[in-house]
Amino acid sequence: MPPEDLSAVVEQEQEVASFSKEGFYVFVKRTMDILISAVALIVLSPVFLIVTIIIRATSPGPAIFVQERIGKDGVPFRMYKFRSMVENAEELLKGELKEKYEKEFKLHDDPRLTKIGKWLRHTSLDELPQFLNIFVGDLSLIGPRPILENELQYYGSRADKLLSAKPGLTGYWQAYARNDSGYENDHRQQMELYYVDHKSFALDVKIFFKTFSTVVSRRGAN
Repeated sequence: MPPEDLSAVVEQEQEVASFSKEGFYVFVKRTMDILISAVALIVLSPVFLIVTIIIRATSPGPAIFVQERIGKDGVPFRMYKFRSMVENAEELLKGELKEKYEKEFKLHDDPRLTKIGKWLRHTSLDELPQFLNIFVGDLSLIGPRPILENELQYYGSRADKLLSAKPGLTGYWQAYARNDSGYENDHRQQMELYYVDHKSFALDVKIFFKTFSTVVSRRGAN
């Protein structure tokens, strides 16, 4: 067999092996996502009920906030969160406040947050409804955080790489930096893309346990 043909065969076998490994990773990860989210939705149902009652009792408006985010391969989906803001939050976002928000898509001491909303944010309980997103396949337990369409501008030519991975309830940036690292210095982009380049079972497990310590310490919570 000519050397060039042998090289082509080796390259083809490597591609098949790589695809098989990636396929196995995706299959196992999706299976775990379904199992974990199903258990979480059942076990945490009393928490869902209590939080819903508290939100409805302390501020007007629905208990669940629905927002369109960009998912894998650029497909938009409806992401669920417990409502942590006042009902007219968008009307309050103007002037200097709007400029600050559009830089990082986060605000420190956000005046739009309700009293219970601040607590939900600090404890990350506002994220619990996303277990439903995980169960139906919009999100994974671990992955880059789902972003708004406007946030794609911060990734530029790297946007396609970011969107090649299914977004997650938590991820490398969420666990290790959260709101302490943002878009302006490119740190968030680098951390999210690091996960895309290095995603594996080992990294997912590491992020999973790191998330607990980050949430408990409330580091970077906003």
